Parts: sequence; C-alpha cells; structure tokens
Amino acid sequence: MTLALTVSAIQYQALDGGVLPNVMEHVRLIEDAESHGARLAVFPELSLTGYNLALLESPESWLVQDDNRLENLREICRRTGITAVVGGAYREPGGTPRLASLAIHPEGTAQAAFKTHLHGQEKDIFVAGSGASLLELDGWRIGLAICFDAAVPEHSTGAAEAGADAYAVSAVYTQDEDHRLELHLGARAMDNRMFGILANLGGTTPLGPSCGLSGFWGPDGLRMKKAAGRGTEVVTATLQRSALQKFR
Repeated sequence: MTLALTVSAIQYQALDGGVLPNVMEHVRLIEDAESHGARLAVFPELSLTGYNLALLESPESWLVQDDNRLENLREICRRTGITAVVGGAYREPGGTPRLASLAIHPEGTAQAAFKTHLHGQEKDIFVAGSGASLLELDGWRIGLAICFDAAVPEHSTGAAEAGADAYAVSAVYTQDEDHRLELHLGARAMDNRMFGILANLGGTTPLGPSCGLSGFWGPDGLRMKKAAGRGTEVVTATLQRSALQKFR
C-alpha cells in the first residue's frame, strides 16, 4: 500500500475519424502523464469517439472485448506502468450495449465499468450498469463513475461503502454547467470523505461547448489545485493518504 498516488485527470477534445485516431492521441497524452509521475490516467466519457451518439449507428464506433484497435493503448500502459481509464461505447461478449469506462492495466487486462444512470437518448442505446465499480491500484481503491452517476449521491455512497478512497468521474459537463460540476464533485468528495477526480470532455459536442474545469477535490470538498481550461489538458495531482486519515 502506497502513502501517495499520483493521478492525471486528462481533459480531452476528441478527434474526428473514429476510434483509431483517438487511440493515438490517448497514447500521446498518457506519455505526458508519465512525465508528471502519474500511476493513473483518467479520460472523459466516450473519449475514444467523442460524445456524438449518432456515430454509434456505425458498428465501427463500438468497442468489443480484446479489441485489437486498443493494442497501442495496451502497449503504452505496459511500457509506462500507468493504468488508463478510457471511455467508449462497448458491447459485452453477449451483445449487451454499455456506455463504459475501460481501465487498461499495465499487464494488458481491461476492467469495464458501466454507466449506471443513463439519461436522454442514452436510454435508447445502452443498458444501464448496476453501481460503481472499484479499481484497485497500489493499495488504493478508486470508484469509477460516468457523468450523470455523479449527480446521484447513492452512486458515490455505494463506492465509499465498498472502501473507495477516491471517486473518479469521466464526464461531459457543458457550458453554463460549471456551478453544477463544482457542486457535484465537491459534495461527493466531502460527503464520503474521499478524493474527487474529474476528467471532462473538452471542445464542443452536440450537447454544446464544454465548460472544462477538470481537476481534483480533497476529502474536505475543496478544489486541490487550479482547474483545466476548455481544451485538451493534462492536470496532475498527488493524493495523500494522510489527508484521508484526517477526515476518517
């Protein structure tokens, strides 16, 4: 068990062209995270395609188990020792469609976490998950959430009750949602006495322009450092176990 965990929250403006060009840009950003000493890199919701649900009419926009298009991601995680949490539309081996975060580990395995609280058109495309998934890394436990999950207190509470030290949210918060974003992440961290991590999708999507603001919150519910702007940006912080012990 380590006393500190360095994490990069990667605000990302997705590229056109589908999964492959976004994989290559993810590789570049993971290399950036490595230069800051990160052991964990968290990307936004649907980072491998961008949040454009119309694209999901194409089978090529969906990820599957052991997808060979992710090979470069598996290789960069192996080489750097970083675990990367990336976002995509994912079909389980039985065909169930999920809005997912995939945690790609250095040894090459992928752990899937599914969005529990779907909204809008998502309900017509995906099947909801059943609660927060826990990622274990260096003795730390990180609850994985996707966007609207963070708006439902029970989701983060479930992660905390399962032993989460941090709550990592991959999201799409748009322009004029900055106050909502701050309230969600601050409250989830403070109420559960854990760290908050946000990776927001940058740029513009069919939902509107991003409000940016990716970053970190302490277990006191306060931001730990300056937030990201609105484009692609790597924000890195070191989470200290002593800060958790102060509140527990």
